[in-house]
Amino acid sequence: MTTPLATALQGISAVFRDQPEKARTKNAPAKATLEGGLRCRVSGPHGESIATDMPVALGGGAAAPNPGWFMRASLAACNATVIALRAAQRGVNLTSLEVTVSSETDSRGMLGLDERVRPGMDQLKVSVKISVPRLEADELRQLLTWAMAHSPVGCTDLASATVHVEAG
Repeated sequence: MTTPLATALQGISAVFRDQPEKARTKNAPAKATLEGGLRCRVSGPHGESIATDMPVALGGGAAAPNPGWFMRASLAACNATVIALRAAQRGVNLTSLEVTVSSETDSRGMLGLDERVRPGMDQLKVSVKISVPRLEADELRQLLTWAMAHSPVGCTDLASATVHVEAG
């Protein structure tokens, strides 16, 4: 049985194979505006909006999740989406899917207290709970491996990204 998702993916895949230039898009920008203290409002061009803040111990008001949580949330959602997309492409019916992303950080790096301490997240762990009836363990492993290798958020190498800083 072909699902609406599988049908949509077949259609867009055909377009992208025939016209690869249509696959490349500019992503909508996100603009963070400092509202006070360490609280930011992040908005997008179509009315999207989230708030971020830092824990009280770091000088924030703890009124919203911190930016690192949103990064983990983005990675979890992106991985879940790509798993669901790949499953639909393969005709695999997912009964349930949960992706959890955890990490550790050492705040001394962000605060510049020790230049040997990296400010980024460490010990990044992606945990997947998935229920798929009638799928062999090897096929399931292949599905998950493929999805992790094709997650746009997971495959973004921030260290090699081109960054342009404008002040004004």
